[in-house]
Amino acid sequence: MENVRMLSTLGLMGAMRSLSSAYEAATGIHVDADFAPTLALLKRLREGEAADLVILTREGLDEMIGEGRVIAESAADLARSFVGIAVRAGQAHPGIGSEAALRATLLAARSVAYSRLGASGVYFAQLIVRMGIAAEINAKATIVEQGFTAERLVTGEADLAVQQISELKQVGGIEVVGPIPHDLQTPAVFSAGRMTNAKHADAADRLLRHLASPEVAPVLRQSGLEP
Repeated sequence: MENVRMLSTLGLMGAMRSLSSAYEAATGIHVDADFAPTLALLKRLREGEAADLVILTREGLDEMIGEGRVIAESAADLARSFVGIAVRAGQAHPGIGSEAALRATLLAARSVAYSRLGASGVYFAQLIVRMGIAAEINAKATIVEQGFTAERLVTGEADLAVQQISELKQVGGIEVVGPIPHDLQTPAVFSAGRMTNAKHADAADRLLRHLASPEVAPVLRQSGLEP
């Protein structure tokens, strides 16, 4: 069986898990996938880690194209992702529909979990600075080095978790309240590209075409992404 080595940002983990097995059954190509935050993946790729295909934020992919690691012509935007807020299952859903409501909800929380390396964490750190509440939130924040912030809701370490909605949905026992108001955020675009030194170039191209095809859109939507 042919193998494709894929490095993907955490935001696509849910979608890829359900897509991979169906893809393998249909094509006989096994997808060997590893998931990590984009910044961690960029570091690994720069240190020479081998892969056939990468899925990163559009900015991350553009950096890899600029460094000659990814073939520019292969790049395909797969989905848009919004940052959202989650609570533990069964908790009341706080108001986050406007900037004022979001500010009040964040200030009232015992602790807010957000990620240090993920695109959502970088964005959230800038957002609370812009809203003028960074000192208060960070004094009680639960910073997650990497992985899923919503796990901190289940353990009781935090009342609110902030991350891409597709990443929040990876954790059981939580409920997504909704996205942070769209006028306060620019959606992350997740894009795929083939590595210049791919060992399985043809298989990588086939997988890439499949991921960018309309038939994959429902799976992306179900996992909290917008194709």
